Amino acid sequence: MTPKFDSWDDVVRFACTLPDVEMLSFYGTPCPKLGGKALASPGREAGSFAVMCKPDEKDILLETDPATFWQTPHYEGWHALLVRFGSDDPERIADVIRRAWWDRAKKAQRQAFGERP
Repeated sequence: MTPKFDSWDDVVRFACTLPDVEMLSFYGTPCPKLGGKALASPGREAGSFAVMCKPDEKDILLETDPATFWQTPHYEGWHALLVRFGSDDPERIADVIRRAWWDRAKKAQRQAFGERP
């Protein structure tokens, strides 16, 4: 079943299906975290959420799909980018969230999960 990402609740629901994710405070807001590190947050912009990602991947996502992935000056230089709700490619968003999980996972968690998405 393909996930959907039409709201913050959808993002939380999906992220919480990943191993060992728990909802903890991130800048005062409950967010999905792995090992105390945030995967995503509601962000500061209406109609979007923020997801953590590596800078080189961030650049690729911003360039290849600006209708879905974007940033404001607030996110420039940070390991996070904004994702618009209601994307035409929810599986790509799911992979970005899975990679955020993978990048925060411990070696044993990665081995149990499999290859990096």
